[in-house]
Amino acid sequence: MPSEEMLDEAEAVERLNAALARQYRSALQYSIVASSLTGLEAQALGAKLTEFGDQELSGARRLVEKVVSFGGEPTTEIAPLRFEAEAADAIAWLARCEQEGVEALQEAIEPTGREGRSEALEHMLEHQIMRKQEQVDFLERALGDP
Repeated sequence: MPSEEMLDEAEAVERLNAALARQYRSALQYSIVASSLTGLEAQALGAKLTEFGDQELSGARRLVEKVVSFGGEPTTEIAPLRFEAEAADAIAWLARCEQEGVEALQEAIEPTGREGRSEALEHMLEHQIMRKQEQVDFLERALGDP
């Protein structure tokens, strides 16, 4: 197989770690927002945001597994977190975080190549992108920005 069709493990680890730092943030940021909303927002969104946070933690585990399987060390860096007291600001921040996460996951696809493990990695990343994009859509609808 030509080298451009082979998985570039070093580049994959670097890009997966960039996505992983954002994935950690997503899990934590959803937890912060879900547990700090008050009033009607808490009743309407809290459980769904908690569910999203759990899915993000599961996604982080998958990224860690891939990094390690390629001989790398998973990052322990976390993209910046933020507390927003106003529900709309908190939801808007979550949407921005998730959009950054989608972009980082998409960038991690580039060095995947065409071999079997490359295709498996690409598929896993696409699944996470799809899930995160659905979350962004939910958050934007919550903000009234369809």
